[in-house]
Amino acid sequence: MNKGSLNVKLLSPTDSKIDLLIIAGEHSGDELAAYFVKNLLKKNPNLKIAALGGEKLKESGVELVFNMVDHSVMGLVDVIKNYPFLKRLFNDTLNWIEKYQPKHICFVDYPGFNLRLAEALRKKQLSLKGGGKVGLHFYVSPQIWAWKSKRRFKMAKVLDSLGVLLPFEKECYSDTDLPVTYLGHPFAEIDYPLPVEYDSKGVILLLPGSRIKAIELMAPIIFDSFQRISANDDSLMGVILYPSQKVKTHLETLLKSYPSLIDKVRLMKNDSGKLKVKGAIMSSGTISLSMALASIPGVIMYKFSRLNYWLLRRLIKVRFIGLANLILDQNIYPELLDDKANSDNVVESFIPYLQKEESIDSFIDASNRLKSKLLEEREMSASEWIGNQISKSKND
Repeated sequence: MNKGSLNVKLLSPTDSKIDLLIIAGEHSGDELAAYFVKNLLKKNPNLKIAALGGEKLKESGVELVFNMVDHSVMGLVDVIKNYPFLKRLFNDTLNWIEKYQPKHICFVDYPGFNLRLAEALRKKQLSLKGGGKVGLHFYVSPQIWAWKSKRRFKMAKVLDSLGVLLPFEKECYSDTDLPVTYLGHPFAEIDYPLPVEYDSKGVILLLPGSRIKAIELMAPIIFDSFQRISANDDSLMGVILYPSQKVKTHLETLLKSYPSLIDKVRLMKNDSGKLKVKGAIMSSGTISLSMALASIPGVIMYKFSRLNYWLLRRLIKVRFIGLANLILDQNIYPELLDDKANSDNVVESFIPYLQKEESIDSFIDASNRLKSKLLEEREMSASEWIGNQISKSKND
């Protein structure tokens, strides 16, 4: 169904006095926000928190007023195609905020939507920087180190604070007056429930993404690669993690084209508990960082639509797309992009992790360095950061 034809309906909150509204438009943002909300509510159980997000946020204890994650879009082409729906959602969200006046809003990633909404709130004089009463905070910096670096000046005009996940991101805002705090990445937390742990006898994770468009591009290459890798080893089993029933159904349809994998591959919900894993073949995304922190070796690959690839080639300024590679400035995960994203290259890059012990040892060393950068060097946790923003306004 075209999103443009869907009826947007934001629910009314059960309590009209809202301390914090969270807006997370994608699966990854929903997961990150849910983690800091759980910790925030442990210390402040009386906070009234509402959200436009997904199931993870709902499970964390907030009141979900709209499932935004179910309608996330990918890339410039999808945004254009679904513009009527996104415009309706944008306007309805703005009206909801004006009606219920949350004391604070925490935007989680999704900058195309969220930064425009922050600007609209300023123009409508609803936000603090517009002369209103709503504090605006942004969690997870847009990738200004990769493209659209001038967005930092707009962010400084409309936001009251920014929490960044990566160690090099704070410096990117040094020429603005925006208060920026380095929070590290929650995946590095000791108590964060990473979905995997390394086991030399574990399964191979096959991770084509969480959105249908990405899955259509990535899954055939990943399935073909695993089919070849496992052809001469009956002990190798594959697992595909999926975020929703809609994605599961789509993956099951694609798998029918690979009859040799029927007895070798299982589909599992991505919250099914901790898996023992020996390697991962994955599309780029947040999950590649969780794999690296769990010392799971593997390969990152990604294909773009023709238009997106043409545009991104002219805009992207960084050497890597994998978060672990970016943070360490080291190619610990081979990256196979666009034309290089094929099963020949995946098999060649992945096989050493199955056959060479020194490849595994080297990866574990890199994983330990990554944990140190994300946890030991941070200023505070995300729940402490947003809790401080709420407390500060109560004391002013």
